[in-house]
Amino acid sequence: MGREFLGLFDKWADDYDNTVSGLDNEYHDVFLHYDQILDQIVKQATGVVVEFGSGTGNLTKKLHDANMQVIAIEPSPAMRAKASEKIPTINIYDGDFLNFPAFDKEIDTIVSSYAFHHLTDAEKQEAIVKYNQLLPVNGRVVFADTLFQDETKKQAAIEKAESNLAYNLAQDLRTEYYPLLETLRKIFIEAGFSVSFQQMNDFAWIIFAEKKKEV
Repeated sequence: MGREFLGLFDKWADDYDNTVSGLDNEYHDVFLHYDQILDQIVKQATGVVVEFGSGTGNLTKKLHDANMQVIAIEPSPAMRAKASEKIPTINIYDGDFLNFPAFDKEIDTIVSSYAFHHLTDAEKQEAIVKYNQLLPVNGRVVFADTLFQDETKKQAAIEKAESNLAYNLAQDLRTEYYPLLETLRKIFIEAGFSVSFQQMNDFAWIIFAEKKKEV
């Protein structure tokens, strides 16, 4: 469920914003065009929005500033504390992609940035099935995350990171559950969504899915 990474999230909370802004050279290319990526998610979101893995609140704040009603969910206490400093008027709930509070209103869009890869492929499938049950017809899932077109490209990214002495990045690419594009496509289609992908940099893609009408 991604909670095996909680210790990492808590340690990363103080430096996360520096990393995504490009100050960490190892991860510079991973977060290239970070603000534009978040803006693209906001552009595609509509109605009442649930955000999973809200982290330090960067996407949360953009959604809030766009006058959207956002329900933010984050498992890391340290990350929640950082987000609350940025957006004190928003409640950020303890939870994750699979375990979260019940909602008292209909959800129109589910969003996330740089977090879905913390789930195994089986957990990703379980989550997307849940979201189909939460959303109305034409409800949206809009995620930004690192993924790879195929296993060859994933291995090439690991080798490039090592050749650039980016050993932390290489270790992350080996040990976290970064998905392949076709795996995600299959998961969304089998769960009843139409899905498209837009590459934003060498690592990050926007995943846009819409719940289809049952036939």
